[in-house]
Amino acid sequence: MLNAFGGEVTTSDDQLTIQVKPQPKLTGIELTVPGDISSAAFFIAAALMVPNSRVRLHKVGINVTRSGILKVIQRMGGKIDLEHQHDDGEPFADMIISTSELSATNIQADEIPALIDELPIIALLCARANGTSQISGAEELRIKETDRIAAVTQEFKKLGIQITEQADGFVITGSKDWRPVDVQVNSHGDHRIGMTLAIAGLLVDQPLTLTGEESVSISYPNFFTDLDSLI
Repeated sequence: MLNAFGGEVTTSDDQLTIQVKPQPKLTGIELTVPGDISSAAFFIAAALMVPNSRVRLHKVGINVTRSGILKVIQRMGGKIDLEHQHDDGEPFADMIISTSELSATNIQADEIPALIDELPIIALLCARANGTSQISGAEELRIKETDRIAAVTQEFKKLGIQITEQADGFVITGSKDWRPVDVQVNSHGDHRIGMTLAIAGLLVDQPLTLTGEESVSISYPNFFTDLDSLI
């Protein structure tokens, strides 16, 4: 983006060094700010898991440094197509997502940087997939808005999901027959945990009560309104 405004910033092939050549000034341009894939991820996951779904999301960012979730979904057998791809300084596309039969997957440390914020909702996808998935190399989740590894484990167990907490992630055995043991779920003050649990609520037969739902407004104030419109 800096280069689009007239900067001269280069990154080495190994992605470990950035060089900046000073410029006398930057110049304003017109550009399209794409939709945030971290927010879109919750609707993507819902469309994949809720029966008879088909959802189109417009102009979602697909920068390769942020869109690792797309590779994981495709690997799991998720039906997601990209249309009207553009690269006006920042790549984006329309996404069409349909209900899919998902297969388990393993996610390791080298994939984590491109999908770190999406791991709670990816964990929910794993909980619905056929087989046992493992997410490892994600120690950074311990120091997010909350300890997301502990929070996801605690809340998923309430839903009857088979999940084992690891030091750096989870082991999750997928099932389509969740049997909640506690319908009082908690966001732990974390917007991504809150949105993940809201999507989980679409997949169980009894209503869930979400405590701390206000945390969702940190990144997506209209989330519940948009979710209602899709439902």
